[in-house]
Amino acid sequence: MPLAVYILGLAIFAQGTSELMLAGLLPEIATDLGVSIPDAGMLISAFAIGMLVGAPVLAVVTLRSPRRTTLLAFLVIFVLAHVAGALTPGYGLLFVTRIVGAFVYAGFWAVAAVTAVGLVPANARGKAMSIIAGGLTVATIIGLPAGTLIGQHLGWRAAFWAVAVLSALATIGVLATIPGGRPSGAGAPRLRDELRAMAAPRLWLAYGTTALATGALLVTFSYLAPFLTETTGLPSSWVPGVLALYGAGALIGITIGGRRADAHPVGTLYLGIAGAVVVSAGLALAGGTPALAVPLVFLLGAFGFFVNPALNTRVFSLADGAPTLAAATNVSAFNVGITAGPWLGGLAIDAGAGYPSVAWIGAALGVAGLGTVAAGVLRSTRSRTADAGAAAVPECSPVAGN
Repeated sequence: MPLAVYILGLAIFAQGTSELMLAGLLPEIATDLGVSIPDAGMLISAFAIGMLVGAPVLAVVTLRSPRRTTLLAFLVIFVLAHVAGALTPGYGLLFVTRIVGAFVYAGFWAVAAVTAVGLVPANARGKAMSIIAGGLTVATIIGLPAGTLIGQHLGWRAAFWAVAVLSALATIGVLATIPGGRPSGAGAPRLRDELRAMAAPRLWLAYGTTALATGALLVTFSYLAPFLTETTGLPSSWVPGVLALYGAGALIGITIGGRRADAHPVGTLYLGIAGAVVVSAGLALAGGTPALAVPLVFLLGAFGFFVNPALNTRVFSLADGAPTLAAATNVSAFNVGITAGPWLGGLAIDAGAGYPSVAWIGAALGVAGLGTVAAGVLRSTRSRTADAGAAAVPECSPVAGN
């Protein structure tokens, strides 16, 4: 595996830490800037909006630009946004920096994915994507608690400075390891080809799988802390340890999934999503028993991230030859799930359904995700059958004379 792939994973770790750490810094930000906790929470929503829009827009704008130049530009803007955020005297400018940072982070994700799969053989794409996405997994395990710890002891601005410095180091790594130049001739990407590839129905089914599988995981994970204290009955001091166990499961899951995704992409999706459905249902039914709930949290992370490399590589296989916009839209599909899952869970909790309801919603979204996988397989089978039938019909040659 080229060093450049690991550097891209480091860059995702740095930027992903910024995505996650605000959840642990809201009280400090609210107090310092003189706003309410809900207003501070809107900074998380601003980041999600920037991610949702940024990937496809920037993929189109930078389609024919050299990938190393594009990645460096995104990282520089990301660093500057965090420097501005650390220095800002007010809430409004911080809100803008969150949108800008997320916008270029989404673009970086899309271009980094295309770059990584272009640096490895076709049978190593899943492993490469597991390293890229593993950067975000490590951010969940290390970056989130570290950012929270820095913010609590040195102030939330120090956490922003830390992300800026780490992202600057990643910038140096990208400059040193990613090949320069732009594709030429037949290898140069063309917007027409990218848009033509986007018309494939199976690709949109794959996006549906991405959004549903992500939502199935995030709807439970987003409310895991209150679920553990209110439903499971664990003391709040146990929550960080259980969340770390979830992160360990996620890291193990994405590592194993990355090794399976290239050879068995559909089987990986079936196994991972079905496992997440069973675990979610188990949490809904047995969440009140700590001896069962804690191992299930570990398995939720493992199965939830097991599918991640396959969700990415499947898009590349369906849009082979024109992957940039397809990969960017898949980033947006991930963020649809990240946004929709917690929103649906919040609706259920506000309606008085209790925290076990979020696990049931996760199970339902997972079942729907299995349906999109099955529909994609069925459509692929029909397409191959039709192609085989057309090939079996002999061509008619014109007969000379009358």
